[in-house]
Amino acid sequence: MSDIGFQDFLPDLVNIRHKLHQMPEIGLSEFKTSDFIAEQLTKWGFEITRGLATTGIVATLRAGSSNRAIGFRADFDALPMHEETNLPHASQHPGAMHACGHDGHTSMLLGAAWALSRDKSFSGTVHFIFQPAEENFGGGKLMIDDGLFERFPCDQIFALHNWPGIPLGTFSTRSGPIAASIDVVTVTVKGKGGHGAQPEITVDPVVVGSSIVMALQTLVSRNASPHEPAVVTVGAFQAGSASNIIPDTAVLEISMRAMNPVVREEIRERVEQIATFQAKSFGADVQFDWQMGYPATINDPEAVRVAEATIAAHFGDAASTRLPVPLMGSEDFSFLLEKVPGAYVLIGNGESSGLHTTTYDFNDGILERGAMFFYHLAKDHLA
Repeated sequence: MSDIGFQDFLPDLVNIRHKLHQMPEIGLSEFKTSDFIAEQLTKWGFEITRGLATTGIVATLRAGSSNRAIGFRADFDALPMHEETNLPHASQHPGAMHACGHDGHTSMLLGAAWALSRDKSFSGTVHFIFQPAEENFGGGKLMIDDGLFERFPCDQIFALHNWPGIPLGTFSTRSGPIAASIDVVTVTVKGKGGHGAQPEITVDPVVVGSSIVMALQTLVSRNASPHEPAVVTVGAFQAGSASNIIPDTAVLEISMRAMNPVVREEIRERVEQIATFQAKSFGADVQFDWQMGYPATINDPEAVRVAEATIAAHFGDAASTRLPVPLMGSEDFSFLLEKVPGAYVLIGNGESSGLHTTTYDFNDGILERGAMFFYHLAKDHLA
């Protein structure tokens, strides 16, 4: 990369990452972040389109005469957390933090954009997709709804996500499902409250809710194949105000994850059935408030082959490993993969604090390798 001076540019890229880290913004309100990204791209001569999913940006680079096109996506929203790293570049927005590395993802893609803008020895189109709201509102779907792929068609699409615990700079991916779907339901149990000394004239929603929680523990083990990963978690159980009062209601918050769309639907149906019939057995009622989340992230085998071939050719065979099992976390890149074949690839962040923790920080040591992954992928695909 010495011919385009990437080593000389790398300190600037680190500075870009640190500035992004200092200005974390929550999904669909990333206005300063979006302006900053657009400023860098404009400075490098890019044609940019703004406003998809409110703050999203697509930068387009064309060379040669081919009609082939490749897409790269980076997310740039932050989490509603208070940072505790005490770093010089720590968040300057109280209550918001880049605790998942989206500042690094964006910086790597900006690095690739800079490099490709200086080396247009390819034939085709590269779309650099900077996406908001991955953590909360499904910014990927919102960009699609705003015409992302009608306006910027892609043959394949790729995303890179850092991962603590994977050796620094090592890539890892897999064909087929790589991350789970996520759905959430709030179940309100409606009983009949009363005095704690007279339980016989009440319908205790705490008991009903407890029975629902215990019944759900067998949902995956007895309703899903052991070959199909799935998780059902009751993350919150809220009821009552004092030890001698039986409340009228209890509220359960339940999350469901799966890899297979069929299993995903079956789990949703069974949660409603179990909660409904458990409640009826006690004489209580239930209400459901569903939040349908992200589908499973499913990599296209051919796109995985392309990504792994690029990694091997430019970083060596030892730079990539196959992810042995899918991640049970969720990712809204899944919406993009439902429309265009592509691959979600992990890059090791080393032995750092875990994602979504108050002490996490993206490792600047992988900025160059991540940027060069996108750079070489574009050059190889559009050779």
